[in-house]
Amino acid sequence: MYAHGVQEQERALSAERKEALLATLTREGKVVAKDAARTLGVSEDTIRRDLRELAAAGLCRRVYGGALPLPAAQATYDERATLNIDGKARVAAAAARLIQPGMTFVLDGGTTALRVARALPDDLVATVVTHSPTVAVEILAKPRIEAVLIGGRILRHSVVASGAAAVESAMGINADLFLMGVTGVSAEFGLTTGDYDEAVVKRTFAERSAETFVLASSEKIGAASPFLVLPLDAVAGVVTDADESPVLSSVGEHARLICA
Repeated sequence: MYAHGVQEQERALSAERKEALLATLTREGKVVAKDAARTLGVSEDTIRRDLRELAAAGLCRRVYGGALPLPAAQATYDERATLNIDGKARVAAAAARLIQPGMTFVLDGGTTALRVARALPDDLVATVVTHSPTVAVEILAKPRIEAVLIGGRILRHSVVASGAAAVESAMGINADLFLMGVTGVSAEFGLTTGDYDEAVVKRTFAERSAETFVLASSEKIGAASPFLVLPLDAVAGVVTDADESPVLSSVGEHARLICA
């Protein structure tokens, strides 16, 4: 009976700690294990165990030293298309204003990039390079924009070309601008995405462009995915609809923010 009572008490304390950890994650956009251990009066091992269990339940993403919000990118392409529709539209409109007549620019794949393609003026004279079939089809509705489609193995999750063929083609580009999509924007972990090959293609596009701006709707701010694309200080800026917050402020310490 005594042992049973102890187990019940531990389960209750664990539930309270997890609620506190999730509240911190919502409020601050991250959990630092050593800080949480000090605040809650338990060991770091206890906090790490709690975070592992929260991550297993799909409530956060474990990273070195703590946890971050779960990236929205774990949803399917169709599901992501329904997330933060208004915010993505604002980001797309602000990003489209970065395109000047006569530019050769790279437009990434993804649901926000698709909205950028739709937001481009019908009379814009420019050349767009993309590895997204859906973006290329959208560009065909713009009669004065020339579209160059990069080929390769198509990733079903993000509907973009990847692999060696895409990288080799990207190496032959000299662009004025790259509008890059990512799934996580974090001061600690940089610009991240969920697929290794996709990260390599994005990085190559950035290397072949004079400037890179990141398309980051609010659900991506503070999140982190497994694969690093670039550190924040390697890009010209981040276009976002996110409201002012400690997480956004920390991002702004490393990159120029364009608030949509």
